[in-house]
Formats: sequence, structure tokens, C-alpha cells
Amino acid sequence: MDPDAYCEEKVGRSRSNFAGSFRILPEARRRAITAVYAFCREVDDIVDEVADPSVARMKLAWWRTEIAAAYRGSPQHPVAQALQKVVAEYRLPQEHFAEVIDGMEMDLQQSRYLDFATLERYCHRVAGVVGLISAEIFGYEDPATRSYAEGLGIAFQLTNIIRDVGEDASRGRIYIPDDELRRFGVAAHGFPGRTSPTALRTGARRVAGERSKSAAARADHGRHLSRPARRDRKRGLSSTRQTGRAHAAVQGVDRLEDLVVVLGSRAKGRK
Repeated sequence: MDPDAYCEEKVGRSRSNFAGSFRILPEARRRAITAVYAFCREVDDIVDEVADPSVARMKLAWWRTEIAAAYRGSPQHPVAQALQKVVAEYRLPQEHFAEVIDGMEMDLQQSRYLDFATLERYCHRVAGVVGLISAEIFGYEDPATRSYAEGLGIAFQLTNIIRDVGEDASRGRIYIPDDELRRFGVAAHGFPGRTSPTALRTGARRVAGERSKSAAARADHGRHLSRPARRDRKRGLSSTRQTGRAHAAVQGVDRLEDLVVVLGSRAKGRK
């Protein structure tokens, strides 16, 4: 299969909202961002679908060599073959792709986060760096746009953490930092099954919600952007569609309460 066609199929199977948004991009940029997203799906699927952590580590290590091969001009995997053209055309730093893999390895190394600084490092690696890659593909004039892109990626990742709090906990992963759970009286050792719905509602929503709102606010700093940076927003990276999506994600935090209560109630019912 043609590498670009493989990436299109991989992204299409993900059923992500991002995949639909790619259609509005010019062909060259659409092809580039699709290859990047296909890479992210490949390494993320390893962590989610490979049961043996040692096997998952080997597969991620293989992807490190494959990314290096893409920069040398000799990749084997169709996603890496598609990336070979992209990294050359947009001069994407190799270390960005290495950091994404670093983030995936964090999921194999730990299932809890003691504080927000550690969680933010994880979010930077798996999402903030993707924002930086996207900035290079979409183009920008003002270097401040890169900070916007990274902040937006982190905001999206934090919102995903809120959305998937029950599913992640069922897999043994708790991304909300231990110290912040304690701050709101949520028992991390029994989260969420041994925690009351009220504690889940006030704790999970406020802890993760305030963080994602803060990250989204840092990303949505249009009033303080320079004129070139505002042009970057119109170019596509920071378009009203992207900003609107950030606001929609933030608003989603406010509708999390009922979902978290249901998850907690179901978990208590299975005890």
C-alpha cells in the first residue's frame, strides 16, 4: 500500500475528531499532518494494546530506530516512509518524535503521578510536542505561536484525562496527581471505586478541570499576541476553529459531574 494511503487509513480507523478537521487543510499540509498523526496512533496503540510491558518497550525501541531511519532516508514502515518526506520538507526536529516515544514509555514506567510537574512533563511529551510539530507544518511568523501550539496540545491532553478518568482507572492508570487528589479529599488508593460520588464530583472535576482550563487559557491568549502571531491564528494553527475547540473542551469540564458520578456509582456497585 502507498505510504500516504496507509496513513489515511490508519487515521480514519481512529475515528478521531482531528481526522475530520484535516480535510480542510491544503493537500500538502493535510498529507503531512496525517503522517504525523498516524505515527502518534502507531506508538499509542502499542501502549494500549500490547499486554506485555517488555514487548511494548521493544516495539517502542523499534520505532526509535525507524524514526532515525526516516531521517537517514531508509525507513521500512509505511508511516515512517510517509514521514521521510514530511520531516525533510518541514524541517521537523527528530527529537520531537523521540519525545513522543518518551511520553509513551512513561505509561509503561508509571501509572500514577505524584505532582502536576510530572504530569505536565507527560502531557508535553505526548501532546505539547505534537503541537510544536503542527506549528512547523501549518507555518507561523511569530515565534510566540510555538508556545501557543504547545499550550493548546497540553490543554487537549488534560481534557482527555478528565474525559477518560474512569476508563484509565479501570486500566490501573490515574493521571490526576496524588497531591491534588489529597487536596480535595479524594482517596487515590481507591480511586474511583472506593470514593464517594460527591468526592469524585468535587475532586476530579476541580483538580483536573482547573488545570485544563488554565492550560487552555494560556493557549488562548489572542489579546496579547503580536500582529504576526494573529496572522498565524488565521493561517490555520490558531484559527477560530482551533480556539473554539479549546473552548468547547473547557466547557466540557463543566459537564463532567454527572459522568463522574455515574462512573463512581457503577464502580461501587461492582464491589
